[in-house]
Amino acid sequence: MEQKVENKIELKDKLISFYYKNKLKIYLFFSVLVIVLISTTFIKINIEKKNSQIAEKYIKANLLLTSGKKENSKKIYEEIILSKNKFYSVLSLNTLIEKKLETNKDIILDYFKIVENLNHSGANLDLIILKKALFLNKNSEIKNSNDLLKKLINKDSKLKKIAEDLIVK
Repeated sequence: MEQKVENKIELKDKLISFYYKNKLKIYLFFSVLVIVLISTTFIKINIEKKNSQIAEKYIKANLLLTSGKKENSKKIYEEIILSKNKFYSVLSLNTLIEKKLETNKDIILDYFKIVENLNHSGANLDLIILKKALFLNKNSEIKNSNDLLKKLINKDSKLKKIAEDLIVK
């Protein structure tokens, strides 16, 4: 029993000694830890806020499109694509193409480049490539379209069967 009390006192003395020897390091460590936690929280809140703003812009663009203000909605869709948001950029590009808001092929291909470079997962990137191939095919660029479809086929994508069916010989 007496030995346990001595061990506790000895441990307590060691901890106190360690504390006094490393007081500055301990305070510095906890200060850095608090700063990192606050920064991480601030960054997450900022990302969520930007995402929310882009979502509101997308809804606003859809409302403008529905009410017949195509030019205003087109500007907002383009702004969303240029914001490089993974989710809403793809939706905006699809809407621009489907509703024929943008007719300049080169601009749409530039938008495809932006969307492709957003680090999408494999399946999502394959879907974007397929959409680009369909767009090129529709605009009489069959060679480029076939190259993209062959890329999907060689990649052994989940869209391989669709790409094989679409390839123009």
